[in-house]
Amino acid sequence: MNTPVIATNALTKRYGPHAALTDVTLDIPAGRIVGLVGPNGAGKSTLLALAAGLIRPTAGTIDVLGNRPAADAAQLARVGFVAQDTPVYAQLTVADHLRLGEKLNPRWDAKLADERLRQTGLDPAKKAGRLSGGQKAQLALTLAAAKRPDLMIFDEPVAALDPLARRSFLQSLMEFVADMDVSVLLSSHLIADVERVCDHLVILAESRVQVAGEIDDLTAAHHRIVGPRGALDQLPPGVDVVAADHTDRQTTLIVHNTAGAPLDLPGAEPIGLEDMVLTYLHRAEGLAAPILQETAR
Repeated sequence: MNTPVIATNALTKRYGPHAALTDVTLDIPAGRIVGLVGPNGAGKSTLLALAAGLIRPTAGTIDVLGNRPAADAAQLARVGFVAQDTPVYAQLTVADHLRLGEKLNPRWDAKLADERLRQTGLDPAKKAGRLSGGQKAQLALTLAAAKRPDLMIFDEPVAALDPLARRSFLQSLMEFVADMDVSVLLSSHLIADVERVCDHLVILAESRVQVAGEIDDLTAAHHRIVGPRGALDQLPPGVDVVAADHTDRQTTLIVHNTAGAPLDLPGAEPIGLEDMVLTYLHRAEGLAAPILQETAR
């Protein structure tokens, strides 16, 4: 059995009285592009910082590639991390960044880095502070990939990019994954981007994991069911209600079928990834999901 790329058990991180993460238990398989989705303040950046070894848990455990995060130099070399806003050194040139990367990373792939500069059109002599947002993102991606890591971690790297730059960055990311056999953990609040590039999903809200798994499996297991009021009070075993909306005449449910067998109920229809994510986020915040209310009208 392959070692999970990330495994946590009751992982908790607090900042004073504030809980950034609470009892997070995850087992993420290797070889996936994992989308970490949730609203601002959900704990996404905290989880990524814990995985990168930048901070330590308050309680619980986290293993990355079978070891404690940032346990030693060898472990650090196996993880590439790109923080929010794809930070680079404004006064250093693009070439300076590559030379620095080569000195700091024992697995540095200079050929890959040079090829990426040519493909993206980055000028080696240009200072990073004069690059556009998309160019900075491409430089950060090149630096992370040329480490030849086993895991690449991205904290909302495309949030500030325009649509063309975002598409270019995600295309480059998919190419790297295909060529390098690397696992990726990518946080984002852009569900369309997650749907385009990711095959595994973790939904975080209110500091807790709401649901996690392969995207195809999750979307296949979530359904909207519409029926007369009272007709949906008894559901088969393994069919869990995620959200419910009632009118005088009608009930609308979003359910998660964990039974394994296909859901065979009148009025049941599959829902898309965006509706599924929004339902869990609204539930975590104690709100009625708009998709349910729209269906019921």
